[in-house]
Amino acid sequence: MKKMAVIGAGTMGNGIAHVFAQYGWRVTLIDVNGAQLEKAINTIKKNLERMQSKGTLTAEQVNATLQNMTTNTSLTEGVQEAELVVEAATENKEIKLNLFKALDTAAPAHCILATNTSSIPIQTIAAATRRPEKVIGMHFMNPVPVMKLVEIITGPQTDQTVTAQIVSYSKALQKVPCVVNDFPGFIANRILMPMINEAICSLQEGVAGVEEIDTIMKLGMAHPMGPLQLADLIGLDVCLSIMQVLHEGFKTDKYAPATLLEQLVKDGKLGIKTGEGFYQYTPGSKELVVSSRFRQ
Repeated sequence: MKKMAVIGAGTMGNGIAHVFAQYGWRVTLIDVNGAQLEKAINTIKKNLERMQSKGTLTAEQVNATLQNMTTNTSLTEGVQEAELVVEAATENKEIKLNLFKALDTAAPAHCILATNTSSIPIQTIAAATRRPEKVIGMHFMNPVPVMKLVEIITGPQTDQTVTAQIVSYSKALQKVPCVVNDFPGFIANRILMPMINEAICSLQEGVAGVEEIDTIMKLGMAHPMGPLQLADLIGLDVCLSIMQVLHEGFKTDKYAPATLLEQLVKDGKLGIKTGEGFYQYTPGSKELVVSSRFRQ
């Protein structure tokens, strides 16, 4: 069996670990926070049981998936036998560079080092290692077990055989790989985040309310959810980080983050993860309620 490690046991990390384990990889999920690892495994178990209840997986497949996973709070121990590492830590350049420097030392020489970054250039991350030819972007979408796309980002020094291998791995996970080149935001977030940012600017300027903006984009553009609801799902802190990367990378006000977005992040209103963003969220409730600060 192939062996891989996932760095970071948050929403993206546990989703990535789930999918690789489901398709037969031996997965080590790594996080310095033991409680977060326990929470991640419980989330994966619940998601697998939900899939079983819908008839998507059998009980045997659920058990096999769980047996394919182990956890570790030590990066050095967790990656020492890995053929592939997927980093899914916080979207923070300094954190990622420190991780890749450590991974370069700890992982086997043949190991491919992939990052789930949604905006930070692969060239920047690869420069923290002595194996830039084995560094690549593997950008999964949330929720990972459901979303089919994997945006694969090749850095200027990424070896073509590494790209081909990651494409092959993605297809084996029943995903659809799309290979793109290394520019700030790549394709997914270079297009998505300015749209979300423009929606926030429209709200900020009083063009329309939260529900009106989201309804127009859902019914008029056939989007499954509106941009403000999507921002809450992604995390407003993550949206801000990506806009800052775009703004810094392209050096144009076209990508300047909305001041309302900056203010919400400053206030700790980050969306679903904190219980409030553009909407308010109550555990167990599926009702979408606009945040009191945006009610007209």
